Amino acid sequence: MRIHPAYKSAGAAVLGLLLLAPAALAADGESTPLNLGSDTPEKTTKAASGGGLVRTIVGLAVVIGVIYGLYWILKQVKASREDKALGSGLETLATLPLGPKGSMHLIRAGDEVVLVGVGEAGVTPIRTYGEHEARALGLIVDDPEAAGATVLLPAETVESARPGFLEALRRKTVIR
Repeated sequence: MRIHPAYKSAGAAVLGLLLLAPAALAADGESTPLNLGSDTPEKTTKAASGGGLVRTIVGLAVVIGVIYGLYWILKQVKASREDKALGSGLETLATLPLGPKGSMHLIRAGDEVVLVGVGEAGVTPIRTYGEHEARALGLIVDDPEAAGATVLLPAETVESARPGFLEALRRKTVIR
């Protein structure tokens, strides 16, 4: 039988609260006077340090339980978002930043390649290419390693001539 991690975290939190409850209830104090003159300082120091050590360990266990519980919850949220974002129908082929708030994306949707502009106002489709047309224009490359790992956009959307250093830097740094 496997115990769900949420139950482990909840159990650790409840155990910590149960162990800390007597200390919290006794925090109000008592009206019984203490006779400090009869005990030696060594005995009171040892007794106080033993109780403080147990309280420290229990507090540490509670903190570790809370951290583990938050970690587990965040992991579950991330996994649920990734499941929604996964799909085999769409694939980003290339991205070209146009400024701090704008970019162009080349996206494969089935057997079509769509060039879209992304800005503050939203996403705007610019042009749709068929699979054969995109291959003829060099937008889709069968073997990215053979082509230097670059995807070229049509000449009408990108400046035609770039310096050699800039193009080499772009080939090494473009994220796909």
